[in-house]
Amino acid sequence: MKNLLIDDLQPGMVTAETIYTNRGQMVMDANTTLTPELISKLSYYSIHNVPIMDSEAAPMEQSHKTEISEKNSAAQEPKIQTPTWSRAANPSYAQRVKAKPEFMKFQIEYSKILNLLREIFDGIIENPKAPVNVRQILKDCSTLVASCHTSVEMFDKLHNMRLNDDSVYSHCLNVTLIAMAMGKWMHFSSEDLELVALCGLFHDIGKTSIPDEILNKCSKYTDEEFEMIKQHPLFSYKLLKSLPMDDHVKKAALQHHERCDGSGYPQGLTTDEIDNFAHIIAIADVYDAMTAARSYRSPLCPFQVIDIFEKDGLQKYHPKYILTFLKRIANSYQRNRVLLNNGWSANIVMINPHHLTRPMLQLDDGSVIDMLSKPELEIIKII
Repeated sequence: MKNLLIDDLQPGMVTAETIYTNRGQMVMDANTTLTPELISKLSYYSIHNVPIMDSEAAPMEQSHKTEISEKNSAAQEPKIQTPTWSRAANPSYAQRVKAKPEFMKFQIEYSKILNLLREIFDGIIENPKAPVNVRQILKDCSTLVASCHTSVEMFDKLHNMRLNDDSVYSHCLNVTLIAMAMGKWMHFSSEDLELVALCGLFHDIGKTSIPDEILNKCSKYTDEEFEMIKQHPLFSYKLLKSLPMDDHVKKAALQHHERCDGSGYPQGLTTDEIDNFAHIIAIADVYDAMTAARSYRSPLCPFQVIDIFEKDGLQKYHPKYILTFLKRIANSYQRNRVLLNNGWSANIVMINPHHLTRPMLQLDDGSVIDMLSKPELEIIKII
């Protein structure tokens, strides 16, 4: 048996052990013969090392099954020319982002802000009526955003430092950075940029009141547990209401799960009843939550989230904010490398402004396809 990095896997190799995520979710059985699609699946679940059988140790039964499967596949499907491509010679866009010294600096500053945010949350929980000094964390957030020359660069860095075990603190910071990017796109004043940052930082403080065994539960919530989860906006508001903070911050904490069509919670408010800053935090909150790993699921691809937003965004989210967000967020991934649901990888050449999830792609063999004419294809991961 040998342990191989995900980049070194090849179709035809056989797994030596059952493979699990770091949360204990089974991804693949032992004695599974890898295919390009299965290798893509391992990458999708952020599996970095895979135990592989030595070729001479592969079971004869498994080998026989593989041979039969290959013969059946050959008889049923036309042969597809597999592009010749080397990961070493052609590092992905994500690999190039992570290799830059600016990315390491971003990670360090991001971690410092997380520690400061944890201290602030602890102080509020211990003494809810004491004044809160937010000047330093606002300065640090502004510096972190300013360190990225464009919003594209910031989303690149944010996307490539995703944690498998996302905390309340990192989620709040991510929402803050996304909301600040939205504020810049909307040409907010410096005062309003600080205000939307505060809304992001404190919007989920109430989740600290929910027991970890419920918040991080791997299985489906019971009705009672889900009702408790839905109370976190109220918990957030109660922690913040006595503090000398702007009312927009308190309303964003209370209303960020409200939806324009009245389908949200905890009050079932509609468009005009929801604070404008809460509208922004709602979009940033959903985008970050869905593109991050959770104990019960792997992260969704940003293009899958964009598709969800496109389908119900104008009903649930304020049109002024959601339309700006979707256009800008899709464009921020234009240079990225993506994985398709058929196992192909490709580079995004051009975003279709009328169908954001159907861009023009260049495959590894140099050919170009328009996803608008290939409805069977779907982008499942940015790589």
